[in-house]
Amino acid sequence: MRILLATHNRGKRREWQALLRALPVDLLLPEEVGLAIEVEETGTTYAENALLKARTLCAASGLPTLADDSGLEVDALDGAPGLRSARCAPGDDAVRYRTLLRALEGVPDEARTARFRCTAALVLPDGREFLREGLCEGRITTTPHGEGGFGYDPVFLLPELGRTMAELSAEEKNRISHRARAAQQLIPLLRELIRESGGER
Repeated sequence: MRILLATHNRGKRREWQALLRALPVDLLLPEEVGLAIEVEETGTTYAENALLKARTLCAASGLPTLADDSGLEVDALDGAPGLRSARCAPGDDAVRYRTLLRALEGVPDEARTARFRCTAALVLPDGREFLREGLCEGRITTTPHGEGGFGYDPVFLLPELGRTMAELSAEEKNRISHRARAAQQLIPLLRELIRESGGER
């Protein structure tokens, strides 16, 4: 089954390929089907943004399209940065997570609870739409740790493991991350759709 992934990020494609590796799916990027569309994320929720991207690229390509939107929600900051996680400060990932650490200066460990949230949208050419969500609970550290991952991973502690997301192997992250949990919710649906299309017996 050919599925268009609504991103130009090859790293995100690698992550989704790993998450869906048990399925006979071919994940394509927009440029691989001749599309150079940039979809502005004007939604007020993760679901709205994911659907905006998936609907636009599904309509343009005629292919089933998968999109996701995700963010970090910090309880002591009333859920910020949330939808603005990737845009909360100009600069690279380190600038953003250091901005977050400054905002949390003086906040005690027990009040630094946070979660990564991912909403995945699958839109089909026949008009059907599906949403699945994944959450990963944790806490914000006071200093960054680890070299892996991206975004806020170096400051997102998983208390049950005693490590940040950036200290996990790719295999570990792909079992417990918010995107992994959204993917786990999608897999039974995708299996059914592949059966419908005659792609799996």
